[in-house]
Amino acid sequence: MAPMRGRCNKKEANRGAWTAEEDQKLAQVIEIHGPKRWRSVAAKAGLNRCGKSCRLRWMNHLRPNIKRGNISDQEEDLIVRLHKLLGNRWSLIAGRLPGRTDNEIKNYWNSHLSKKIKQNEEPVRSSRWQEPGTVKTKVQDMDSVAKRSEEGTSKTLEDSKYSFGGDGIL
Repeated sequence: MAPMRGRCNKKEANRGAWTAEEDQKLAQVIEIHGPKRWRSVAAKAGLNRCGKSCRLRWMNHLRPNIKRGNISDQEEDLIVRLHKLLGNRWSLIAGRLPGRTDNEIKNYWNSHLSKKIKQNEEPVRSSRWQEPGTVKTKVQDMDSVAKRSEEGTSKTLEDSKYSFGGDGIL
């Protein structure tokens, strides 16, 4: 089997929490070389981390223009409206909220907003529900078809397809 050059060796890579020293090394290398070629950034910084780990650490925690702190009511309202429009496209939503990361917005949605919205929605009653006794059962319908067939007035398949079923369609 050929060696995998593009992947980080899981046995050798540090997979735990980031230390302040690692954060500092990563920030220094990015200041010099820029936020690109993440595999080489990890190697140049002397970090025992994968390039993906370095990229995620920079994008979600260390970038200087990241906005920290609570999400305001206006931002929350915008997230809800954009989610209705765009769905779970977190990077597009984050693009409309300067300084917020897509990961932060996704986490906030999943931990706070989706639950809040579900609580605010009132359960909608279906118009298919009827009072008890008004819906014919399949057995009653089959009995009436059997009686009609004895009398010679049975319905055709086209006529009878709407009379069967306990879902309220008569």
